[in-house]
Amino acid sequence: MSSDHSGALDLRLRGVGKRYRLAMPDRPRKRRWSRQRASEFWALRDVSFDVRPGETLGIVGPNGAGKSTLFKLLAGISSPTTGEIQVRGRLAAMIEVGSGFHPELTGRENVYLSGAILGMRRAEITAKLPQIVEFAGIGAFIDTPTKWYSSGMYVRLGFAVSAHIDPDILLVDEVLAVGDEAFQERCFERIHALREAGTTIVLISHDLNAVERLCQRALLLQSGVIVADAPPLEIVRKHRQWAAAVNTSVPAGYRHDSVVRITGGGCIDALGRPLTIVRTGDPLRLRLPFSVEAPIDGVAFEVFFTTQGGSVLHCQQTTALDGYMSLDTGSSEIEFSCDEIGLQPGVYTITALASRDGGSVLDSHTFPARLVVEPGKMVRGYFYMPHRWTMRRHASSSQSSRDEAFGPAVRRVVR
Repeated sequence: MSSDHSGALDLRLRGVGKRYRLAMPDRPRKRRWSRQRASEFWALRDVSFDVRPGETLGIVGPNGAGKSTLFKLLAGISSPTTGEIQVRGRLAAMIEVGSGFHPELTGRENVYLSGAILGMRRAEITAKLPQIVEFAGIGAFIDTPTKWYSSGMYVRLGFAVSAHIDPDILLVDEVLAVGDEAFQERCFERIHALREAGTTIVLISHDLNAVERLCQRALLLQSGVIVADAPPLEIVRKHRQWAAAVNTSVPAGYRHDSVVRITGGGCIDALGRPLTIVRTGDPLRLRLPFSVEAPIDGVAFEVFFTTQGGSVLHCQQTTALDGYMSLDTGSSEIEFSCDEIGLQPGVYTITALASRDGGSVLDSHTFPARLVVEPGKMVRGYFYMPHRWTMRRHASSSQSSRDEAFGPAVRRVVR
Protein backbone atom coordinates (compact mmCIF):
# COMPACT_ATOMS: atom_id res chain seq x y z
CA MET A 1 0.00 0.00 0.00
CA SER A 2 1.33 3.39 -0.94
CA SER A 3 0.39 6.92 0.10
CA ASP A 4 -0.13 9.37 -2.76
CA HIS A 5 -0.82 13.04 -1.98
CA SER A 6 -0.56 14.31 -5.53
CA GLY A 7 -3.86 13.15 -6.98
CA ALA A 8 -7.45 14.19 -6.40
CA LEU A 9 -8.53 10.77 -5.16
CA ASP A 10 -8.53 9.59 -1.55
CA LEU A 11 -8.48 5.92 -2.55
CA ARG A 12 -7.29 4.37 -5.78
CA LEU A 13 -7.23 0.62 -6.45
CA ARG A 14 -5.86 -0.88 -9.64
CA GLY A 15 -5.87 -4.59 -10.45
CA VAL A 16 -5.96 -5.63 -6.80
CA GLY A 17 -6.04 -9.36 -6.10
CA LYS A 18 -5.56 -11.47 -2.99
CA ARG A 19 -4.51 -15.10 -3.09
CA TYR A 20 -4.47 -17.56 -0.21
CA ARG A 21 -2.83 -20.95 -0.09
CA LEU A 22 -5.08 -23.58 1.41
CA ALA A 23 -3.06 -26.47 2.83
CA MET A 24 -4.52 -29.96 2.47
CA PRO A 25 -3.90 -32.75 5.01
CA ASP A 26 -1.74 -35.70 3.92
CA ARG A 27 -3.66 -37.86 6.34
CA PRO A 28 -7.10 -36.39 7.02
CA ARG A 29 -7.60 -38.36 10.23
CA LYS A 30 -4.31 -37.15 11.77
CA ARG A 31 -4.51 -33.62 10.33
CA ARG A 32 -0.92 -33.61 9.06
CA TRP A 33 -0.72 -30.63 6.73
CA SER A 34 1.47 -30.56 3.66
CA ARG A 35 2.66 -27.62 1.57
CA GLN A 36 2.94 -29.95 -1.40
CA ARG A 37 -0.81 -30.47 -1.32
CA ALA A 38 -1.69 -26.80 -0.84
CA SER A 39 -4.22 -25.29 -3.25
CA GLU A 40 -4.69 -21.69 -4.29
CA PHE A 41 -7.77 -19.62 -3.56
CA TRP A 42 -8.27 -16.13 -4.97
CA ALA A 43 -10.48 -14.14 -2.57
CA LEU A 44 -10.24 -11.07 -4.84
CA ARG A 45 -9.41 -10.72 -8.52
CA ASP A 46 -8.62 -7.60 -10.54
CA VAL A 47 -10.47 -5.16 -8.27
CA SER A 48 -10.23 -1.56 -9.47
CA PHE A 49 -12.13 1.51 -8.28
CA ASP A 50 -11.63 5.11 -7.10
CA VAL A 51 -13.06 7.02 -4.17
CA ARG A 52 -13.19 10.81 -4.35
CA PRO A 53 -12.62 13.10 -1.34
CA GLY A 54 -15.78 13.41 0.76
CA GLU A 55 -17.53 10.54 -1.05
CA THR A 56 -19.43 7.84 0.86
CA LEU A 57 -19.05 4.47 -0.86
CA GLY A 58 -20.94 1.31 0.07
CA ILE A 59 -19.71 -2.18 -0.74
CA VAL A 60 -22.23 -5.03 -0.61
CA GLY A 61 -22.26 -8.66 -1.58
CA PRO A 62 -23.15 -12.14 -0.34
CA ASN A 63 -21.15 -14.10 2.21
CA GLY A 64 -17.86 -15.21 0.71
CA ALA A 65 -17.81 -12.41 -1.87
CA GLY A 66 -14.51 -11.02 -0.56
CA LYS A 67 -15.79 -8.01 1.39
CA SER A 68 -13.80 -8.72 4.56
CA THR A 69 -10.66 -9.42 2.53
CA LEU A 70 -11.06 -6.11 0.71
CA PHE A 71 -11.58 -4.32 4.02
CA LYS A 72 -8.35 -5.78 5.45
CA LEU A 73 -6.43 -4.70 2.37
CA LEU A 74 -7.80 -1.15 2.58
CA ALA A 75 -7.04 -1.00 6.32
CA GLY A 76 -3.46 -2.18 5.77
CA ILE A 77 -3.95 -5.33 7.84
CA SER A 78 -2.81 -7.46 4.92
CA SER A 79 -1.15 -6.78 1.58
CA PRO A 80 -2.48 -7.50 -1.91
CA THR A 81 -0.99 -10.32 -3.95
CA THR A 82 -1.37 -8.31 -7.14
CA GLY A 83 -2.16 -4.70 -7.98
CA GLU A 84 -1.76 -1.45 -6.09
CA ILE A 85 -3.70 0.50 -3.45
CA GLN A 86 -3.07 4.22 -3.08
CA VAL A 87 -4.27 6.14 -0.01
CA ARG A 88 -4.26 9.90 0.45
CA GLY A 89 -4.57 11.19 4.02
CA ARG A 90 -5.11 9.69 7.46
CA LEU A 91 -7.08 6.45 7.37
CA ALA A 92 -8.93 4.83 10.30
CA ALA A 93 -10.89 1.60 10.39
CA MET A 94 -13.89 0.56 12.49
CA ILE A 95 -13.39 -3.18 12.42
CA GLU A 96 -14.65 -4.53 15.73
CA VAL A 97 -16.13 -2.40 18.44
CA GLY A 98 -14.17 -2.76 21.66
CA SER A 99 -10.89 -3.51 19.87
CA GLY A 100 -8.15 -3.75 22.46
CA PHE A 101 -10.44 -3.63 25.52
CA HIS A 102 -9.08 -5.45 28.58
CA PRO A 103 -11.72 -6.74 31.02
CA GLU A 104 -9.65 -5.86 34.13
CA LEU A 105 -9.24 -2.22 33.08
CA THR A 106 -11.87 0.44 33.71
CA GLY A 107 -13.89 2.03 30.95
CA ARG A 108 -11.73 5.13 31.14
CA GLU A 109 -8.50 3.14 30.89
CA ASN A 110 -9.88 1.12 27.99
CA VAL A 111 -10.80 4.31 26.15
CA TYR A 112 -7.15 5.37 26.26
CA LEU A 113 -5.96 1.87 25.31
CA SER A 114 -8.40 1.41 22.43
CA GLY A 115 -7.88 4.97 21.21
CA ALA A 116 -4.13 4.44 21.07
CA ILE A 117 -4.60 1.22 19.10
CA LEU A 118 -6.82 3.11 16.66
CA GLY A 119 -4.12 5.79 16.17
CA MET A 120 -5.31 8.58 18.46
CA ARG A 121 -2.84 10.62 20.52
CA ARG A 122 -3.27 10.78 24.30
CA ALA A 123 -4.04 14.50 24.26
CA GLU A 124 -6.67 13.91 21.57
CA ILE A 125 -8.29 11.15 23.64
CA THR A 126 -8.31 13.36 26.77
CA ALA A 127 -9.99 16.19 24.88
CA LYS A 128 -12.66 13.88 23.47
CA LEU A 129 -13.23 11.75 26.59
CA PRO A 130 -16.34 13.68 27.78
CA GLN A 131 -17.91 13.34 24.32
CA ILE A 132 -17.11 9.63 24.18
CA VAL A 133 -18.62 8.96 27.61
CA GLU A 134 -21.76 10.95 26.78
CA PHE A 135 -22.12 9.26 23.40
CA ALA A 136 -21.81 5.79 24.96
CA GLY A 137 -24.31 6.67 27.68
CA ILE A 138 -22.40 4.88 30.47
CA GLY A 139 -22.13 7.91 32.81
CA ALA A 140 -20.89 6.98 36.29
CA PHE A 141 -19.72 3.54 35.11
CA ILE A 142 -16.71 4.97 33.23
CA ASP A 143 -14.42 4.09 36.16
CA THR A 144 -15.83 0.58 36.59
CA PRO A 145 -13.85 -2.40 35.19
CA THR A 146 -15.34 -3.39 31.84
CA LYS A 147 -15.66 -7.01 32.95
CA TRP A 148 -18.72 -5.84 34.89
CA TYR A 149 -20.24 -4.11 31.86
CA SER A 150 -23.28 -5.52 30.12
CA SER A 151 -22.74 -6.50 26.49
CA GLY A 152 -24.65 -3.35 25.45
CA MET A 153 -22.45 -1.05 27.54
CA TYR A 154 -19.33 -2.75 26.17
CA VAL A 155 -20.17 -2.34 22.50
CA ARG A 156 -21.53 1.20 22.98
CA LEU A 157 -18.26 2.34 24.55
CA GLY A 158 -16.26 0.59 21.85
CA PHE A 159 -18.24 2.24 19.10
CA ALA A 160 -18.05 5.62 20.84
CA VAL A 161 -14.24 5.45 20.77
CA SER A 162 -14.19 4.46 17.10
CA ALA A 163 -16.78 7.09 16.18
CA HIS A 164 -14.70 9.95 17.58
CA ILE A 165 -11.64 9.40 15.44
CA ASP A 166 -11.23 12.29 13.00
CA PRO A 167 -9.63 10.69 9.94
CA ASP A 168 -9.56 11.78 6.33
CA ILE A 169 -10.81 8.31 5.35
CA LEU A 170 -13.02 6.12 7.55
CA LEU A 171 -13.57 2.42 6.88
CA VAL A 172 -16.69 0.95 8.50
CA ASP A 173 -17.31 -2.80 8.59
CA GLU A 174 -20.60 -4.12 10.03
CA VAL A 175 -20.43 -2.12 13.27
CA LEU A 176 -23.51 0.08 12.96
CA ALA A 177 -25.98 -2.48 14.35
CA VAL A 178 -24.94 -2.10 18.01
CA GLY A 179 -27.00 -1.13 21.03
CA ASP A 180 -30.71 -0.30 21.04
CA GLU A 181 -32.58 1.69 18.40
CA ALA A 182 -31.86 5.05 20.07
CA PHE A 183 -28.13 4.33 20.12
CA GLN A 184 -28.17 3.09 16.52
CA GLU A 185 -29.75 6.39 15.53
CA ARG A 186 -26.91 8.22 17.27
CA CYS A 187 -24.46 6.07 15.32
CA PHE A 188 -26.09 7.07 12.04
CA GLU A 189 -26.08 10.72 13.09
CA ARG A 190 -22.36 10.50 13.88
CA ILE A 191 -21.62 8.98 10.47
CA HIS A 192 -23.71 11.75 8.86
CA ALA A 193 -21.73 14.37 10.82
CA LEU A 194 -18.43 12.93 9.63
CA ARG A 195 -19.70 12.88 6.07
CA GLU A 196 -20.86 16.50 6.31
CA ALA A 197 -17.41 17.41 7.65
CA GLY A 198 -15.88 16.06 4.44
CA THR A 199 -14.68 12.67 5.67
CA THR A 200 -14.38 10.04 2.96
CA ILE A 201 -16.29 6.94 4.12
CA VAL A 202 -16.23 3.35 2.85
CA LEU A 203 -19.03 1.24 4.34
CA ILE A 204 -18.89 -2.53 3.92
CA SER A 205 -22.13 -4.02 5.15
CA HIS A 206 -24.92 -6.57 4.80
CA ASP A 207 -27.32 -3.86 5.98
CA LEU A 208 -28.73 -2.74 2.63
CA ASN A 209 -30.91 -0.09 4.27
CA ALA A 210 -27.81 1.50 5.84
CA VAL A 211 -26.09 1.53 2.43
CA GLU A 212 -29.12 3.23 0.88
CA ARG A 213 -29.35 5.70 3.74
CA LEU A 214 -25.70 6.70 4.03
CA CYS A 215 -23.99 6.15 0.69
CA GLN A 216 -23.81 8.17 -2.51
CA ARG A 217 -22.46 5.27 -4.57
CA ALA A 218 -22.13 1.51 -4.14
CA LEU A 219 -20.26 -1.51 -5.48
CA LEU A 220 -21.61 -5.05 -5.79
CA LEU A 221 -18.97 -7.70 -5.08
CA GLN A 222 -19.52 -11.33 -6.04
CA SER A 223 -16.96 -14.17 -5.91
CA GLY A 224 -14.11 -11.68 -5.47
CA VAL A 225 -15.04 -9.59 -8.52
CA ILE A 226 -16.81 -6.22 -8.78
CA VAL A 227 -19.85 -6.88 -10.96
CA ALA A 228 -21.55 -3.47 -10.67
CA ASP A 229 -20.73 0.14 -9.74
CA ALA A 230 -23.81 2.36 -9.57
CA PRO A 231 -26.06 4.45 -7.29
CA PRO A 232 -27.05 2.62 -4.08
CA LEU A 233 -30.69 2.00 -5.07
CA GLU A 234 -29.61 0.23 -8.26
CA ILE A 235 -26.94 -1.84 -6.50
CA VAL A 236 -29.31 -2.87 -3.71
CA ARG A 237 -31.89 -3.86 -6.30
CA LYS A 238 -29.38 -6.02 -8.19
CA HIS A 239 -28.23 -7.65 -4.95
CA ARG A 240 -31.77 -8.45 -3.82
CA GLN A 241 -32.67 -9.91 -7.20
CA TRP A 242 -29.55 -12.04 -7.10
CA ALA A 243 -30.34 -13.18 -3.54
CA ALA A 244 -33.87 -14.13 -4.58
CA ALA A 245 -32.57 -16.18 -7.52
CA VAL A 246 -30.09 -18.35 -5.60
CA ASN A 247 -30.82 -21.20 -3.24
CA THR A 248 -34.48 -21.32 -4.17
CA SER A 249 -34.54 -25.09 -3.70
CA VAL A 250 -36.31 -25.26 -0.35
CA PRO A 251 -38.04 -28.12 1.44
CA ALA A 252 -41.76 -28.27 0.85
CA GLY A 253 -42.36 -28.38 4.59
CA TYR A 254 -44.75 -30.74 6.32
CA ARG A 255 -46.07 -33.71 4.42
CA HIS A 256 -48.27 -35.36 7.01
CA ASP A 257 -50.73 -38.09 6.22
CA SER A 258 -53.39 -35.41 6.16
CA VAL A 259 -56.67 -34.97 4.37
CA VAL A 260 -55.62 -31.43 3.35
CA ARG A 261 -52.66 -30.96 0.99
CA ILE A 262 -51.24 -27.63 -0.25
CA THR A 263 -50.27 -28.39 -3.85
CA GLY A 264 -48.33 -25.25 -4.84
CA GLY A 265 -48.98 -21.57 -5.12
CA GLY A 266 -47.25 -18.25 -5.53
CA CYS A 267 -47.64 -14.52 -6.02
CA ILE A 268 -49.46 -13.34 -9.12
CA ASP A 269 -50.14 -10.04 -10.87
CA ALA A 270 -53.49 -8.61 -11.98
CA LEU A 271 -53.45 -10.90 -15.06
CA GLY A 272 -52.66 -14.03 -13.05
CA ARG A 273 -49.04 -14.23 -14.15
CA PRO A 274 -46.27 -15.26 -11.71
CA LEU A 275 -44.90 -12.28 -9.78
CA THR A 276 -41.58 -12.10 -7.90
CA ILE A 277 -40.93 -8.33 -7.66
CA VAL A 278 -43.23 -5.73 -6.09
CA ARG A 279 -42.81 -2.32 -4.48
CA THR A 280 -43.79 -1.19 -1.00
CA GLY A 281 -47.37 0.09 -1.27
CA ASP A 282 -48.23 -1.97 -4.38
CA PRO A 283 -51.18 -4.41 -4.43
CA LEU A 284 -50.32 -8.08 -3.87
CA ARG A 285 -52.19 -11.29 -4.70
CA LEU A 286 -51.21 -14.79 -3.67
CA ARG A 287 -52.83 -17.95 -5.07
CA LEU A 288 -52.88 -21.12 -2.95
CA PRO A 289 -54.24 -24.35 -4.53
CA PHE A 290 -55.01 -27.31 -2.29
CA SER A 291 -56.71 -30.69 -2.30
CA VAL A 292 -59.01 -32.32 0.25
CA GLU A 293 -59.32 -36.10 0.49
CA ALA A 294 -62.25 -36.15 2.94
CA PRO A 295 -64.63 -33.51 4.36
CA ILE A 296 -63.12 -31.64 7.29
CA ASP A 297 -64.20 -28.79 9.60
CA GLY A 298 -62.29 -26.10 11.49
CA VAL A 299 -59.57 -25.41 8.90
CA ALA A 300 -57.54 -22.20 8.63
CA PHE A 301 -54.95 -21.14 6.06
CA GLU A 302 -52.02 -18.91 7.00
CA VAL A 303 -49.28 -17.10 5.08
CA PHE A 304 -45.94 -16.16 6.66
CA PHE A 305 -43.47 -13.61 5.23
CA THR A 306 -39.98 -14.25 6.66
CA THR A 307 -36.33 -13.34 6.10
CA GLN A 308 -32.95 -14.84 7.08
CA GLY A 309 -33.90 -18.38 6.22
CA GLY A 310 -37.23 -18.18 7.98
CA SER A 311 -35.78 -17.08 11.33
CA VAL A 312 -37.28 -13.55 11.27
CA LEU A 313 -41.04 -13.29 10.90
CA HIS A 314 -42.17 -9.96 9.42
CA CYS A 315 -45.84 -10.64 8.87
CA GLN A 316 -48.53 -13.33 9.20
CA GLN A 317 -51.92 -13.43 7.51
CA THR A 318 -54.61 -15.94 8.51
CA THR A 319 -58.15 -16.80 7.48
CA ALA A 320 -58.90 -17.57 11.15
CA LEU A 321 -59.61 -13.87 11.69
CA ASP A 322 -62.80 -14.39 9.67
CA GLY A 323 -63.60 -17.79 11.20
CA TYR A 324 -62.69 -21.39 10.46
CA MET A 325 -63.69 -23.13 7.25
CA SER A 326 -65.42 -26.38 6.37
CA LEU A 327 -63.87 -28.05 3.33
CA ASP A 328 -65.38 -30.61 0.94
CA THR A 329 -63.55 -33.33 -0.95
CA GLY A 330 -61.78 -32.29 -4.14
CA SER A 331 -59.41 -29.64 -5.48
CA SER A 332 -59.87 -26.00 -4.55
CA GLU A 333 -57.99 -22.73 -4.44
CA ILE A 334 -57.84 -19.89 -1.99
CA GLU A 335 -56.48 -16.43 -2.77
CA PHE A 336 -54.90 -13.90 -0.46
CA SER A 337 -54.92 -10.27 -1.57
CA CYS A 338 -54.09 -6.85 -0.15
CA ASP A 339 -54.47 -3.41 -1.68
CA GLU A 340 -51.10 -2.09 -0.45
CA ILE A 341 -48.29 -4.34 0.67
CA GLY A 342 -46.69 -2.99 3.85
CA LEU A 343 -43.36 -4.83 3.73
CA GLN A 344 -40.25 -2.69 3.49
CA PRO A 345 -37.64 -3.37 0.76
CA GLY A 346 -36.02 -6.78 1.13
CA VAL A 347 -36.08 -10.41 0.04
CA TYR A 348 -38.81 -12.50 1.64
CA THR A 349 -39.56 -16.20 1.86
CA ILE A 350 -43.26 -17.06 1.81
CA THR A 351 -44.63 -20.11 3.60
CA ALA A 352 -48.28 -21.19 3.47
CA LEU A 353 -49.77 -23.39 6.17
CA ALA A 354 -53.02 -25.23 6.72
CA SER A 355 -54.01 -25.94 10.31
CA ARG A 356 -57.02 -27.17 12.23
CA ASP A 357 -58.61 -24.93 14.86
CA GLY A 358 -55.38 -22.88 14.93
CA GLY A 359 -53.54 -25.80 16.49
CA SER A 360 -52.32 -28.95 14.74
CA VAL A 361 -50.62 -28.45 11.40
CA LEU A 362 -52.24 -30.24 8.50
CA ASP A 363 -49.76 -29.24 5.79
CA SER A 364 -47.36 -26.46 4.82
CA HIS A 365 -45.60 -25.34 1.68
CA THR A 366 -42.68 -22.93 1.19
CA PHE A 367 -42.79 -21.21 -2.19
CA PRO A 368 -39.61 -21.87 -4.24
CA ALA A 369 -39.62 -18.30 -5.61
CA ARG A 370 -38.78 -15.58 -3.11
CA LEU A 371 -40.54 -12.24 -3.14
CA VAL A 372 -38.38 -9.17 -3.80
CA VAL A 373 -39.84 -5.95 -2.40
CA GLU A 374 -38.32 -2.83 -3.90
CA PRO A 375 -38.62 0.78 -2.67
CA GLY A 376 -42.03 2.24 -3.41
CA LYS A 377 -43.79 4.36 -0.84
CA MET A 378 -40.89 5.57 1.25
CA VAL A 379 -41.42 5.61 5.00
CA ARG A 380 -39.09 4.97 7.89
CA GLY A 381 -39.59 2.02 10.19
CA TYR A 382 -40.17 -1.72 9.82
CA PHE A 383 -43.25 -1.58 7.62
CA TYR A 384 -45.49 0.74 5.61
CA MET A 385 -49.01 1.20 7.00
CA PRO A 386 -51.67 2.10 4.39
CA HIS A 387 -53.34 5.30 5.50
CA ARG A 388 -54.74 8.67 4.48
CA TRP A 389 -54.61 12.19 5.91
CA THR A 390 -57.43 14.64 6.40
CA MET A 391 -56.93 18.31 7.24
CA ARG A 392 -59.72 20.04 9.16
CA ARG A 393 -60.00 23.80 9.01
CA HIS A 394 -61.56 25.36 12.12
CA ALA A 395 -64.12 27.90 10.92
CA SER A 396 -65.21 31.10 12.62
CA SER A 397 -68.79 31.56 13.83
CA SER A 398 -69.84 32.88 10.43
CA GLN A 399 -68.25 30.02 8.46
CA SER A 400 -68.88 26.32 8.27
CA SER A 401 -66.11 23.80 8.92
CA ARG A 402 -64.80 21.74 6.05
CA ASP A 403 -62.43 18.81 5.59
CA GLU A 404 -59.75 18.55 2.94
CA ALA A 405 -58.49 15.10 2.04
CA PHE A 406 -54.94 14.62 0.84
CA GLY A 407 -55.36 12.74 -2.41
CA PRO A 408 -53.60 12.33 -5.75
CA ALA A 409 -54.98 15.67 -6.97
CA VAL A 410 -53.69 17.54 -3.94
CA ARG A 411 -49.96 18.05 -3.60
CA ARG A 412 -48.46 19.02 -0.27
CA VAL A 413 -44.78 19.89 -0.08
CA VAL A 414 -43.21 19.96 3.36
CA ARG A 415 -39.73 21.40 3.71
